[in-house]
Amino acid sequence: MLDKVKKFLYDIQISITSIEEYLGKECDFNKYQSNKMLKRAVEREFEIIGEAMNRIDKLDSKINLSSKTQIIGMRNRVIHGYDEIDDGIIWGTIVRHLPGLKEEIKKLLEE
Repeated sequence: MLDKVKKFLYDIQISITSIEEYLGKECDFNKYQSNKMLKRAVEREFEIIGEAMNRIDKLDSKINLSSKTQIIGMRNRVIHGYDEIDDGIIWGTIVRHLPGLKEEIKKLLEE
């Protein structure tokens, strides 16, 4: 695996950990939705995750991350459609895609 790819995998891992830390153990949608600073911080981490996934794909398209299409698409919406961000979509990605992505990244970095 290229060193550059590993760097992007680490960036994703750090951003996932940051999102988990921001949300805390209770991981409450209502708290997320009512806290502008928290939402913006999570959105920024998704920008990083999506961009890192995009760059990994360009360097080594054989690395298959299961939620790549959804997260890159969401990153594009966050950046280019900031006025149309749907808290429910962000939250759904946190709950449905981040746990699996976290495990995939961990396995790739252990290889």
